[in-house]
Amino acid sequence: MAISIDGNSLSIPQLYDIVYNSNTSIRLSNDALRAVKKARSLIEHWVNEDATIYGVTTGFGEFSNIRINLNDIEQLQKNLIYSHAVGAGDPMPDEIVRAMMVLRINTLAKGYSGIRPETLNVLIKMFNTGIVPVIPSQGSVGASGDLVQLAHLVLTMMGKGLVKYKNKTIPAKKALRAAGIEPVTLYAKEGLALINGTQMMTAYTALAVHEAIHLSKLTDIAASVTLEALKGTPRAFDARLHRLRPLRGQNDCAANMRRLLKKSEIRRSHLHDDPRVQDAYSIRCIPQVHGASRDAIKYVYDTISVELNSANDNPLIFPKDGQHIEGGNFHGQPIALAADFLGIALSEFANISERRIERLVNGSLSGLPRFLTSKGGLNSGLMIAQYTAASLVSENKVYAHPASVDSIPTSANQEDHNSMGSISAQKACQILRNTQTVIAIEFMAACQGMDFSRIHPKKKHIMKAGVGAQAAYDFIRKHIDHLEHDRILHQDVQTILTLIRNGSLLSFVEKYTGKLK
Repeated sequence: MAISIDGNSLSIPQLYDIVYNSNTSIRLSNDALRAVKKARSLIEHWVNEDATIYGVTTGFGEFSNIRINLNDIEQLQKNLIYSHAVGAGDPMPDEIVRAMMVLRINTLAKGYSGIRPETLNVLIKMFNTGIVPVIPSQGSVGASGDLVQLAHLVLTMMGKGLVKYKNKTIPAKKALRAAGIEPVTLYAKEGLALINGTQMMTAYTALAVHEAIHLSKLTDIAASVTLEALKGTPRAFDARLHRLRPLRGQNDCAANMRRLLKKSEIRRSHLHDDPRVQDAYSIRCIPQVHGASRDAIKYVYDTISVELNSANDNPLIFPKDGQHIEGGNFHGQPIALAADFLGIALSEFANISERRIERLVNGSLSGLPRFLTSKGGLNSGLMIAQYTAASLVSENKVYAHPASVDSIPTSANQEDHNSMGSISAQKACQILRNTQTVIAIEFMAACQGMDFSRIHPKKKHIMKAGVGAQAAYDFIRKHIDHLEHDRILHQDVQTILTLIRNGSLLSFVEKYTGKLK
């Protein structure tokens, strides 16, 4: 399937699908091609006129006051890429690099950067033939965009560096030859056009926020199973209460909880004889805590949706006006703040989930068998599962410290405020993975707890939970058995993680509840 790229209409779900679907190819729309040609024509006019334009006929950064001889313009662009390709650390994941490629193509397709269509087509062909540049993950300060990582990307377009191609890491020149792609020679402005931008930090954050939207629903589902296991009350989710604090995330979460717990036989079994007046905060305040994170994630989603289709080069070319403007759209501060917010929001999902896990395994709090095993002593049950959740939550607290509040000057203080957005974005992705694991552990513990709580205390028959909680329980029990005797639990957690990440658990539950908010 071919996706048309026009610089204006790329969405986060579409990017996610393009990146993870190996059968998807991309192409420039006709309107985008015309826009690219117009901007390029203006660049060539200015070069012929020997106009003074940053990065076209001048040096870069602190060297912007040095004029470049017209005969040296191609060498200037080549030197730019060579000098900026100085990354460090492990290579970035393939899906992040693929997302970077799509995002760079999309912003260049807007027609404000002055790149030649032939050069842009090299990047498109590389993506479509499955060539994935090997790009170091460290070195961006996120102000003039992700210069270092994008320079490594452009290196491979020039036939330099390493790429992954057909499951092998090989020299870029060899891969280009095998794919029938001629290495690019950069002309005026092209090197700068290719490396000024926020595509690294935006790639990380876009893919992470897409998964975070789905995880917010799964976090509600896990909480509903826990509530049933602990024989909690859904009274705190009453719509009348939440209308008095009309925050969208809180009200959406409360609505989800009501839907997930609807028709609960477990609730009816202890409705009139439960001595507890109200549940602990980790149960009673689910809408307030989950909802606050939901609102933060929505902010991130909206910010990244704008950035996907923004022009973040410098200088930007305006063919209609015949002008160029030097500015700072490459600065990553909007993405840095958003990525930090995302990490903080996800950390709170994990924080409250771990507290619910503790209530499940702590027999003095839950009324369930200690560590959710009926044969304690010989068996440890889910004792250490809570340790793992606690470890991940503590790790998240370190990662959640915002990188965006930091700055360090570069380029002889010409670039004297930097966003550190690439660090914010990478941290957010690690927090996402940790939080998914904590939620998987909560599902495991909650289902184990429900194995005990769904037995009617007097009649001894098996009761059903609310429609959504029951659906989640049934689906997980198709893949993981009740823990009768100690076994290696690592694989159980990994199994649930797969059900979370591939969307199957959410899809199954929504068959019974309808689409959750």
